[in-house]
Amino acid sequence: MSAQVKEGVKPSGAVKVTAKKHKWYLGGIASAMAACVTHPLDLLKVHLQTQQQVKQRLLSMAVHVVRTQGVFALYNGLSASVMRQLTYSTTRYGLYEVVSAELRKGNEPLPFYQKVVIGSVSGFLGGIVGNPADMVNVRMQNDVKTLDKALRRNYKHVFDGLYRTATEEGVSTWMKGVTMTSSRALLMTVAQVACYDQAKQLLLASGYFKDNIVAHFTASFIAGTIATSITQPVDVMKTRLMEAKPGQYKSVAHCILFTAKLGPMGFYKGFIPAWVRLAPHTIITWIFLEQLRLLFPVKQAVM
Repeated sequence: MSAQVKEGVKPSGAVKVTAKKHKWYLGGIASAMAACVTHPLDLLKVHLQTQQQVKQRLLSMAVHVVRTQGVFALYNGLSASVMRQLTYSTTRYGLYEVVSAELRKGNEPLPFYQKVVIGSVSGFLGGIVGNPADMVNVRMQNDVKTLDKALRRNYKHVFDGLYRTATEEGVSTWMKGVTMTSSRALLMTVAQVACYDQAKQLLLASGYFKDNIVAHFTASFIAGTIATSITQPVDVMKTRLMEAKPGQYKSVAHCILFTAKLGPMGFYKGFIPAWVRLAPHTIITWIFLEQLRLLFPVKQAVM
């Protein structure tokens, strides 16, 4: 992630230390940009996850949505998706960036276990911060599945969704599914951020890669695959809890048992679209983020 400290000696004999750091908020911006590209896949993933019986696959679900609602229905909830990234991802990337920079000594990389701990805490807090927008995002994406138009929520945009859920169901609704959201965010950040950091470090250390787009692509592909594998069960539960009607599930445990009736693979519903969505999202986010770092570097600190 953030790179290194360089030292030189001034003619006066004073030591000049420059620390290459990055702007903490760039991660959220890069994630929001990536969300605009991958949103249709995220929408299809939500639709597949909320099926109790597997009736449609990825392509058939996409065709169904386009035929019944039009092409633009694939972008339902985009405003909430972008807001989610600007809250959730800004928090997790920003915290990881700041804390890891503070702990790093000189140009020595952090041990992987420290990256995991920082990623876990950053992701957990990011999941809490981003839960309101995430809840609205899930609802807006899933709205087109309701055939009876009178029963649809019809949120106009993320702010309308936040306002209506607060006034119609109470502000506490904003935290619906937060247990799963924060748990998923913890795992996601460990895989998507800490594992990317470690994979990039190992690739550069191998001597076969330079710090360029090829290394960024390879490291982010690895991170995206790991992220999908370890977060899918939690993601399924999070989606079901957020979309649930009042009283549908008595508790998180009730939701888990209800999903378990489908068998072990019930917790991996929508895995392929989740991977198809998350791997490109991870790749695009990191490519954007690495380029943003080059375009908007922090001024070097001189001591």
